[in-house]
Amino acid sequence: MSDESGASRPAAHLELDERVASRLRDHLPVVAERTVSAIIAEVPAYSGGALTGAMRQKIENAVRIALGTFLQLIEGAQIVDPSTPLAPALEAAYALGSGEARSGRSMDALLAAYRVGARVAWREVSTTTVRAGLAAETVAEFAELMFAYIDELSAASVAGHADELASASRVRRRELERLTQQLLAGEPEEILRRSAERADWPLPQTLTVVLLPRRNLRAVLALLSPHTLESGEDLPGMDPAEELAVLLVPDMHGGRRRQLTRLLPGHRAVLGPARPWHRVATSYQRATRALALGLGEPDAGPVDTEQHLAELLLSMDPEALADLRTQALRPLASLPPATAHRLAETLRSWLLHQGRRDDVAADLFVHPQTVRYRMGKLRELYGDRLHDPATVLDLTLALAVPPAPPG
Repeated sequence: MSDESGASRPAAHLELDERVASRLRDHLPVVAERTVSAIIAEVPAYSGGALTGAMRQKIENAVRIALGTFLQLIEGAQIVDPSTPLAPALEAAYALGSGEARSGRSMDALLAAYRVGARVAWREVSTTTVRAGLAAETVAEFAELMFAYIDELSAASVAGHADELASASRVRRRELERLTQQLLAGEPEEILRRSAERADWPLPQTLTVVLLPRRNLRAVLALLSPHTLESGEDLPGMDPAEELAVLLVPDMHGGRRRQLTRLLPGHRAVLGPARPWHRVATSYQRATRALALGLGEPDAGPVDTEQHLAELLLSMDPEALADLRTQALRPLASLPPATAHRLAETLRSWLLHQGRRDDVAADLFVHPQTVRYRMGKLRELYGDRLHDPATVLDLTLALAVPPAPPG
């Protein structure tokens, strides 16, 4: 801290002889003790044992030093000396504010303590100065200087408190960002636990990855748990002009998943599965895979990967799926492409509707007799294999995605 105070300059107008100064110095231990007692009694944040033992002694010493510094300023007013004793007092007040922030107490408590301390300290000091025969005008000027000095100390404490909070916030943000990247990278649980402890992040039961456009990020975060983690890295969006953010949302498993989905209407988002918190990397991998596949309908709200498991599974090895499709549909290979497409489409609907002819007809918008004719043709081509479980499984997988129309 730089010393920009002018407290020593106005003190040049105050004449305080050595006799009065000596009495004040001798009375400082009593002033400090009574000041701290009053703070404990009147400021709730410091009651209940907050200022006891070594801590109380430390505060009493701080009060004595602060008042002693003020007396030094008063006594040294006649001497032009650039090495003012005010700087150490301001540094101590700054450190007091920093310590209060680290202890989790608000600045309101410390300012209240300053107000109580100023009142009690002045009551004690003024009694001493009056008894010492100090003129009323001098006592009034003494009061003005003393309260101006205490205002400077409290301002230094406010600065220390604010700087500590800002510094602590920056450090915690960095720790949370590091933890987020480690979670997405699938680091070992032991490393993740240590990082979570450093970041002061409470461990949830599960985490769910949400990918969403960065332009919607603030609105969504306002609706989620304050312990939601956010990745600082950008992902390529569904629209090349749109960047995506990655959120790790705690404890949205079970029935709460529907709640999470409801929080995102109108937001183009992708939800990965809920996973144990230290295995959230798998939720991230599934969400990004769904994003790459373009699952879901445009403007249909969030894409829940739990509703697209078959598509995700079939996309794991596209070449294997293509080979399976070729193998399973080989009996149709010699037919004209349009005929092969109609029969494959009918076979897919037949499998999905478990052979219910009317349901297949409604699905394909054809007459039930048309379905009967086509299935007769398929039985000619496949023979008894349509009753073989292994063949039915292959066909079901091969036709899980509707066949593309010819050329």
